[in-house]
Amino acid sequence: MASPAVAYARENQQRFLNELKDLLRIPSVSTTPEHKSDVQRAAEFVANDLRRIGMENVEIIHGKGHPLIYADWLHAAGKPTVLCYAHYDVQPPDPLDEWVSAPFEPTERNNNLYARGAVDDKGQLWLELKAIESLFKGHGGTLPINVKFILEGEEEVGGESIADYIRKQKAKLKADFALVCDTELFAPDLPTLCVGLRGLVYTEIEAVGPKTDLHSGMYGGAAPNPFFALIEIISKLKDAKGKVLIPGFYSKVKAPTAAELKAWKRLPFKEEHYRKTEVGSKVLTGEPGYSVLYRTWARPTLEVHGMPGGFTGEGAKTVIPARAKAKVSMRLVPNQNPDDILKRYKAFVKKLTPKGIETNIKVWSTGRACVVDTNNKYVKAATEALHEVFKKDTVFIRSGGSIPIVTDFQDVLRIPSVMMGFGLPDDNLHAPNEKFHIPNFYRGIESICLFFETLGR
Repeated sequence: MASPAVAYARENQQRFLNELKDLLRIPSVSTTPEHKSDVQRAAEFVANDLRRIGMENVEIIHGKGHPLIYADWLHAAGKPTVLCYAHYDVQPPDPLDEWVSAPFEPTERNNNLYARGAVDDKGQLWLELKAIESLFKGHGGTLPINVKFILEGEEEVGGESIADYIRKQKAKLKADFALVCDTELFAPDLPTLCVGLRGLVYTEIEAVGPKTDLHSGMYGGAAPNPFFALIEIISKLKDAKGKVLIPGFYSKVKAPTAAELKAWKRLPFKEEHYRKTEVGSKVLTGEPGYSVLYRTWARPTLEVHGMPGGFTGEGAKTVIPARAKAKVSMRLVPNQNPDDILKRYKAFVKKLTPKGIETNIKVWSTGRACVVDTNNKYVKAATEALHEVFKKDTVFIRSGGSIPIVTDFQDVLRIPSVMMGFGLPDDNLHAPNEKFHIPNFYRGIESICLFFETLGR
């Protein structure tokens, strides 16, 4: 069935892309204080466009952190309500010397748009807005379903404001399902819905030894060294094969269903290609007996991300540091409770702490895993729309990452999320030369148009 919204979207592709470029030129890096006004500017840019295309009650909500944006259009009586989510903040562009073109000067090369935020998540936020604009234009100023937007500028720094807002504004954000465009296609030209995410517990262990930094010649052999304490502790959190050794860590782990495992086996996944091109290591590691996809999507893990402390400059300095830290996180799978895991982890770290050292654990963030039931009408309608655009059957995948907001939609608002993303595995999100494949930007707009039209029928 011909869609007037899709027709409008096709006529306006170039303008939509140019507008996205304008948004990408704003360096809305949420992690650094010097970009606070740029984040604000990006929020205003997005809010102004929401007003222009016909959304109502558009507001920029200021709180402790970067602003949230809310908007709605609620005149489709008796039709479902969607809550559209995306984020307009971006990661820092470093290391700058590895970019082929400047990170905040969007550049087209071989049908890709290169810029920081191109795919994560400004490009995907913009395709949500452009789909709504196309629907308004194609349907004489109305929409086939009711639409609410909640957009944030803090996703890359933990999203505290939105988590608070959702808890306080349950009635205002009430919807039947959420649309989240912040994921990717499993492979080029393969329509994909992400239906599972891992949870997260992110901590920092601080080990404190002597009262001040000491000379290792004078005191080595007598003074406790916080780095060795951390090495000792961390080496006992996980064995050489990748099994986490925290007592009771796996007791609640829920395995994927047989049908899911069978579907994963059919995915176009080549372990050797993944090892060489994506990971770039000599071998892959992890628990034996599980495939790579199983290990990264449905098994819990423990990783170390950095160990600040002591002397890290060029050259030599013989110092026993007074304190040292290790950033340690665990990815969780369905049925693992972050509070329970945290309690077990803290008790185990305490038990492993060697004498002469004190350890303190700071918790940066926690969140549950979630898996969306694919047997709901929203997932079915999304699958139909994707099939019409890509002319292929949709695959259901999980992601090893965590999107805390999706867990909040599930646990706080009690709604399922349709995670319909249009990035590609090699789009370099969070890395230099981030890109968005331009045809996927257009396909994303058309998919959402058809998705909402299907639900409206």
